[in-house]
Amino acid sequence: MARASADPEAPPANAAAEVARFEALAAEWWDPAGKFRPLHRINPVRLRFIEDHACRRFARPREAAKPLAGLSILDIGCGGGLLCEPLASLGAEVTGIDPGAATIEAASRHAAATGLDIRYRRAFAEDLVGEDARFDIVLAMEVVEHVPDLGDFLAAACSLVAPGGLLFAATLNRTPKAYLLAIVAAEYVLGWLPRGTHDWRKFVRPSELARELRRSGLEVEDLAGVAYNPLGDRWRIVSDLDVNYMTVAAKPDGPRQR
Repeated sequence: MARASADPEAPPANAAAEVARFEALAAEWWDPAGKFRPLHRINPVRLRFIEDHACRRFARPREAAKPLAGLSILDIGCGGGLLCEPLASLGAEVTGIDPGAATIEAASRHAAATGLDIRYRRAFAEDLVGEDARFDIVLAMEVVEHVPDLGDFLAAACSLVAPGGLLFAATLNRTPKAYLLAIVAAEYVLGWLPRGTHDWRKFVRPSELARELRRSGLEVEDLAGVAYNPLGDRWRIVSDLDVNYMTVAAKPDGPRQR
C-alpha cells in the first residue's frame, strides 16, 4: 500500500477518507446500542469461528479456561478492540493495529479500564512487515472491503502469518443481494450503519479472496456465511455466502512450494 505523505503514520491519500470515517466514530466503539451495534451483535459468531479453528489447528482444548494461551494474534484494523479484548481474555497475546489515532486511543483506554494486557499501535500491516513480525493468527475482519488494493493488502497480511499459522478474514460478497441488504437496507432503510460506510464495488467475491490468498502462499480451509435473524436479533453461521462471509486460510509449516 503506497504512502502519499511524508508522515510515516499518515494513511495513503486514497485511504484517508476511510480512516477519517471511522475516526469520527471513535468514541462510540464500546456503545452496544450505538453506531457499532452490528459489530457487537455479530461478535459472538466471529469469535466462535476463530476459536473453533484456532483450537483445532493448534490442538487446544476448547473447554480450557484459557484455550488460546501462548498464541500470538494480530488484529489488523482492530478498531476499538471488539475482538482483541475477548481474544485476550481467552489467553492470547494480542496486538491490535489501526491507522486511526483516535481509534487506537479509544481501544487502549477501554483495555486499560478492563485490566487487559493488549498491545495497540497506530500502524498499517506493511509497517509490521518491515519489522519482520510474525504471528500465529492474523485477523482481517471487516477490513478487506475498505482497503485501496486487495492484492497488496493481503500480501502484507499473509506475510505476517507464521509458518503453520492461520489468517482469518470476514467481508461482504459482491452480489446484488449484498448490495440490497448491506447498503440499501443496513445504511439507508434501517440506519444500522452510517451512509457511505460501504462501497459495493469494493466488496470481494470468495473466489477473488481465495485467489489472492493462494498467491501469497496460503490455502483456504473453510468458508462460512453469516446471516442475521431479525426475529431473534442474532447472527448465525450459515452455508449461504451471498452477503456476509468469513474464511480461514492456513500457511504451510515449511517454505512455500512453487
